[in-house]
Formats: sequence, C-alpha cells, structure tokens
Amino acid sequence: MNILFYCPFNFSLDSSNLRSLGGIESLNIELCKYLSKSKHEIFLASYCKKIIKKKNFTNIPIHILKEKKLSFKFDKIISSNEPEIFNHFKFTKNFLWLHNKLPIEKALRKNKFFPILRNKISAIFVSNFLLNHTSSIYNFEKKIIIPNFLDPEFKFSNLNFQRRPYFVWSVSRSKGLYEIIELWKKDIFSKNHNLKLFIFGIDKKNLDKKNLNLCNKFNIFFMGRVSKQKLITYYKKSMAMICLGHDETFCLNAIEAFACGLPIITFGYTSLSELSNKKNSFIINDYEDLPKTIFKIVNFDKYKRLDIINSCKNFSNKFDIDKISLLWNKILFT
Repeated sequence: MNILFYCPFNFSLDSSNLRSLGGIESLNIELCKYLSKSKHEIFLASYCKKIIKKKNFTNIPIHILKEKKLSFKFDKIISSNEPEIFNHFKFTKNFLWLHNKLPIEKALRKNKFFPILRNKISAIFVSNFLLNHTSSIYNFEKKIIIPNFLDPEFKFSNLNFQRRPYFVWSVSRSKGLYEIIELWKKDIFSKNHNLKLFIFGIDKKNLDKKNLNLCNKFNIFFMGRVSKQKLITYYKKSMAMICLGHDETFCLNAIEAFACGLPIITFGYTSLSELSNKKNSFIINDYEDLPKTIFKIVNFDKYKRLDIINSCKNFSNKFDIDKISLLWNKILFT
C-alpha cells in the first residue's frame, strides 16, 4: 500500500533544525517514520528541494509531486489542514488531518471550502474540542478523533525529582503573556527573588532590548525557539508550566510537560479541559489566582512533589506513539 502524508511546510528529512520544528511538522515526520517500519510505502510531501528516500519512507518536494502527479499512485492521502491536494489525485481514500480550527470564512478565503465539498474526505480531529468547533456544513464522510502523540524524544525513564523554583511558558502565541509578566513583576518576584520564569516560543526579535533587559531584572528570560532537547532539560528541572489554554485545539506542549513530570497551571479552557485534571494540573479561575498557586507549588514537600511528578508522567503514557498508532492503523490498514 502507498500512503501519502501531505504537510505543506518548509522542511525536509535532511533539515538541520529537525529538533526544533513546529508541532505539525514533527507529528508528520514521526508518524511517517513509525508507519514506515511496516511493509507499506510511506511518502511525505513538504516544501523541500529534492527527493530523499530512506528505506520505504520517501520525502517528496511538493512541486515535484504536483508536476509529476501522473507518475505517482497512492491508495490513501492524509493531508494536514490542506484539502487542495485531493483535487490532484483521483481514486484515493482521503483523510484531512485537522490540527486547527477551520471557520467557514477562513476556509473560503484560503480556498479550502470547495475542495472539501468536491472530494470524498474523512476528517481526523485531534480533540473533541476541535470536532465540536468545526462547522457541520463540511460534508465529511466520517469524523474520527485521534489525539496527538508524544515525540519519541520525550520517552525516557529517568525523571528529576529535585526541582528548582523555575516556571516555564512554552506557547508561541502571546495571548495572556503580558498579564502573566505584570503579575510576575508585581506579586511574585517581589516576594521571592529566587523564582525564575523562562519563556519559550516567543520570537525575541519582536521585543526591544530595553524591555528584554528590564524583564531579566525580574528573572524573566525570553529563550526564543529552541530544540526539543533543550526544552526537555528545562522541563525536567522546573516546577510547573503556565499554559492558560486560550486557543488550544490539542496542546502538545501540555503532554510534553507531563512526560517530564511537569504539571501545568491553566484556566482549563478549550482542549485543555480534556487534558487537565486534579492530579496533573492546577486550574485557576483568573489571573489573580496565579501568584498564590505558584507559591503553593514552591512550598510543596518532597512527598507531594513526588506524587505530582509521577501523576504527570503516568498520564502522559496514554499518548505514547505505540498506543496512538493503533488508532492510525485501524483507519489506514483495516
């Protein structure tokens, strides 16, 4: 069986920055690698320069795929967010892997609406939240929920139980971050100068040097985009991740944090409501709850901290690729 994964982003299997790719790109690569261990031929189309073949896993440039489409034959196509590719191949079984919301207006503006209506497509949603917030006007043949999975780099047995008074923010969108920073300066750092806040995923180019230096005085450090290994290093020595959940359709960051024994502080909005519970999260009602929650976490005794770390790690095991792949196998190979 020939299976095409269509992921229209700038990367390749030979990219030097594979360890710091975004979530959608990483998920496509890891799932293709996993499925390619079978007897089936797996293809991954991306915006790359040349064809790269590794055993029965082939990375194809999108321009070659479209220019020479008659020379390719696929049994099934799984496309991340982009239905236009289904127009180019007939007699395939089509799956739209929806990672983000798809409002009607956006679908029309980005020429996604009519490719969905014109092709027979089954939709794969990464959460119940995303399914419930996708318009029923789309004529999907089937609606399937398959949660995202952990990158294998987050699969390790050794956890650090001696945590430092560090907290992390690891969401590339900045909604709520200004409020967090102001609370940190006024109500958190002022009471405990040992606490540190590390902010990942926000491009430092958007901040002027004066503001960066000012934040550093309050132990707030903008780290930018870093490799998964560096994230793991910080996650494994920190006490909690601030992950509010304003606009998450799954929140891969949360399960990556859990895998490192790192609980989250959250409003429990959007898809975080499906991931957070009393054993792995601290659910706050408003921003003003944040300082007391942080001090509560800092003051845990070793037994309470051990319990939380283990609870987070155990919860993350549900998203091991070995388990999630069973759901993919069911729709692709049965």
